[in-house]
Amino acid sequence: MNKKFLEDLIECPSPSGDEMKIQKLWIEEMKPFADEIRTDFAGNAVAVLNPDAEFKVLLAGHCDEIAYMITHIDDKGFISVTKAGGINPKLALGSRVRVYGKEMVKGVVGVKAEHKGGEKGEINVEDLIIDIGATTKDELKDIVSVGDYILYDVDYDYLRNDLLAARALDNRSGSFIVAEVLKALSKEKLNVGVYAVSTVNEETNMGGAYFAAATIEPDMAIACDVTFATDAPGSDPKKEGTVTLGGGPVLAKGAQINFKINDMLKKSAEALEMPIQLELTPRTTGTDADKMRFTGKGVPVALVSLPLRYMHSPSEVVSLKDIQNEIDLMVHMIKSMTGNENLKPLE
Repeated sequence: MNKKFLEDLIECPSPSGDEMKIQKLWIEEMKPFADEIRTDFAGNAVAVLNPDAEFKVLLAGHCDEIAYMITHIDDKGFISVTKAGGINPKLALGSRVRVYGKEMVKGVVGVKAEHKGGEKGEINVEDLIIDIGATTKDELKDIVSVGDYILYDVDYDYLRNDLLAARALDNRSGSFIVAEVLKALSKEKLNVGVYAVSTVNEETNMGGAYFAAATIEPDMAIACDVTFATDAPGSDPKKEGTVTLGGGPVLAKGAQINFKINDMLKKSAEALEMPIQLELTPRTTGTDADKMRFTGKGVPVALVSLPLRYMHSPSEVVSLKDIQNEIDLMVHMIKSMTGNENLKPLE
């Protein structure tokens, strides 16, 4: 596992709708390993192995992150925002932020002092005020403007027991994992074509996944995303299932998941003596898998997820062991494929 590459991805700003900087970083990393590098009209970055193979496997991990967008700048230079993705305004109060205008500037999210009664009741995104130290709107005209993105001013730290805390592990980790899978497979003789895709826009509309699958026309697709770990205080395993950090990759089971792909993943886990976990997705997965499934004539899909604590917060937490296990699992499965797999459930 190339931890430096993961750290670089985390540090790179990638708000949903403006992912080009991180995609360029991802492409440069993948050039030495891929037979082909492709892009598309959505902004997806695609690394390909064995492009002449008839059977095509698509691996999708989205690179975009939740963010705020500037909606208004008042006469005193205070900034109002809206959401780009499912970001929680309660967590913003008192936080430091980075505003990505014509240049990156630092700011803070204002909060009422406890001495003055503190913040009361529900906090909506319209209630947030960003202070970048300006005194007038006019002084910002060549620096920031409506539509610019704002991210939390945090990157990453390592915790005990090989845990990683960072901004936007949902889903830097997935973009990283599909890249590392392709790197490992580049050393192997394959019977299938492999298309590792760093997808865009998942947090807002999942359009990147649709463009990727519609263009590549894969025979199967696996979304690599994150899921809710239920091993921290406040979780209810009776309602949410049991998913633990360090407990292994998580396979989804539900109406949209192709059980034959899951069976292949389970066989690889058994061969590797690797623990795997299960999450239930009875209707939809809420990931790129949902969009990829409905492209073309229909694509058999699976979802392999990384257990994650504190989703959509400034400090999400995952296990490095789980990341490596997910990489190893998919490498083993794809290496084992013949290219003649029949994924029709009734055959």
